[in-house]
Amino acid sequence: MDIKRDRCRSICGEDSNFIAKASRIHYYPLAVKRAKGSVVEDADGNEYIDFLSSAAALNTGHAHENVVNAMKKQLDDFIHYTTAYMYNVPQVELARRLVQITPGDFEKRVLLGLTGSDANDGAIKLARAYTGRRKMVSFIKAYHGSTFGSLSLSAISLNMRRKIGPGLGDVHHIPYPDCYRCPLGHKKDECSMECIKQLEDAFENFLPAEDVAGVVMEPIAGDAGIIVPPVQYVRRLHELCKENGILFISEEVQQGFGRSGRWFGIEHFGVEPDIIVMGKAIASGMPISALVARKEIMDSLDAPAHLFTMNGNPVCCSAAIATIDTISGEGLVERSRLLGEYMMEKLNEMKEKYEIIGDVRGLGLSIGVELVTDSSGERNREAATKISYRCWEKGLILTFFAGNVLRVQPPLVIEKDEIDRGLAIMEEAIQEYVRGDIPDSVLEESKGW
Repeated sequence: MDIKRDRCRSICGEDSNFIAKASRIHYYPLAVKRAKGSVVEDADGNEYIDFLSSAAALNTGHAHENVVNAMKKQLDDFIHYTTAYMYNVPQVELARRLVQITPGDFEKRVLLGLTGSDANDGAIKLARAYTGRRKMVSFIKAYHGSTFGSLSLSAISLNMRRKIGPGLGDVHHIPYPDCYRCPLGHKKDECSMECIKQLEDAFENFLPAEDVAGVVMEPIAGDAGIIVPPVQYVRRLHELCKENGILFISEEVQQGFGRSGRWFGIEHFGVEPDIIVMGKAIASGMPISALVARKEIMDSLDAPAHLFTMNGNPVCCSAAIATIDTISGEGLVERSRLLGEYMMEKLNEMKEKYEIIGDVRGLGLSIGVELVTDSSGERNREAATKISYRCWEKGLILTFFAGNVLRVQPPLVIEKDEIDRGLAIMEEAIQEYVRGDIPDSVLEESKGW
């Protein structure tokens, strides 16, 4: 490729001299200079269609004018005064909006934070405080964040746990219901819900249900590779929780705010969670998170059990209010559903043409394309690495996770012609990989997630 990226590579080199390696997953040397809508410009002036949305954090796209204007207006008034002691209007108004858009026909309260990680820590605190129990259940391949509590819930990377000692005690992990790669070896059309029976057996034999405070579940397992569980699994899991006084916690950090074609991913399954965990897209790129839960659950904790000097920052709250208003006013939830169906159709057409595409799955504009070596279904990390890298070289921001799954999560405001151009780049990159035209040197540079 003859496109110049000298400035980007220089910035990446400077970065490695000062920024700790524990905080960066390297795909390719893209240094962002500016962005608008669904287009990103790098430090060398090259433009890219964005299929990543800053890790699903920019559902309204880059620098949406509603969000920018709301932030500017708040900046003119004041930036922050700690809400640990004092009050502000944007915080109250944001809480009101969150109560309105979250599922559940019951009285709710809101707890604001800074990032999805601390929101997951808060969910653990609330579950334990409300139930008086200690044990938490999460899923293998789950990613919930990097603070100590959220890391303890996660079970996706040994590098998250090496050298730091044990995580929180009493956290138990069970297999996520992955119908493409069933951990129990079943085929989808022959399944008798053995995966949920594993939890039932655990409750009967070694994990007393009366000791479990909460089950934390991503309604769509994001970093595990965009895995959509069967509806009957989620409903049975919810029933098990209700039968045993266990809180059902829907972790919506990646799938919330219209990403899946509903306001929240759990709405696809017809159950009402006791607690909803949210972050990422809540404020279109500003650092804020939230927990929404039944009032009686929130009332189980007193200050200062979960407060931060900067939580409820009015600039971030103003951005979040504008984000919610934009998603609602511009019909982005329905747009996500329709464009997601369109992308799934196009990607499934590719699947019919290329043996390396083993599965295409997702809801709304949260789509995973699983790459395999052949009909055996063996994971193909090499293909994911090389194809993502080549897409970047051709002007498309695309990454992969779970080792071999292409991550397709564009902004909900993306135009159809941008989708088509991005998919055309994807297909070109796939063709070049199949022909063997992408060098192995890519594997030395791009490490991925």
